[in-house]
Amino acid sequence: MSTIAASPGISGTASALRRLYFVRFAFAIVWALAMFTTASNLGPLAVTLLVLYPLFDVAAAIIDARASRTTGSPALLYVNIAVSLITAIGVAIACASGIPAVLCVWGAWAVVAGLVQLIVGVTRRRMGGQWPMIISGGISVLAGASFIVGASAGSPTLTNAAGYAIPGGIFFLISAFRLGRAAKGN
Repeated sequence: MSTIAASPGISGTASALRRLYFVRFAFAIVWALAMFTTASNLGPLAVTLLVLYPLFDVAAAIIDARASRTTGSPALLYVNIAVSLITAIGVAIACASGIPAVLCVWGAWAVVAGLVQLIVGVTRRRMGGQWPMIISGGISVLAGASFIVGASAGSPTLTNAAGYAIPGGIFFLISAFRLGRAAKGN
């Protein structure tokens, strides 16, 4: 049995990330449920939800970057902020062109954000609770590629994009629980 000898910086960061991950889990599940109700077309609710998701990711990355300053460089989180902002704008524009364009933008975002999440998780391994983030990042890369491929399907839908949020949310929940020991300084 191993214990994590956490410094005050790691303990504080783990505690902040734990709270953030619980919020990210709840948001992802609520967002996915709302998105499933409108995934068949690009009505006003779907467009709003599609733009809201990467904007929420921006807010979460800002909180994460602030919390992580004591344990390492937040440079990759700044990359994620920029990519998610560009994605929100890109999705808003793509919505005028239809679901295939949205899936291409969404897929590209999932690939890049997944790579960032994977790398950040690897760099935070010593904190504990990061294997779910590493796995989630890898899955995001694969899911993003499938969105891009799926955009050329006969009648593409946003259902897979809605479903994409659920495993990500579950991985945030698992990571939040796993960060418990590091947050307590054990």
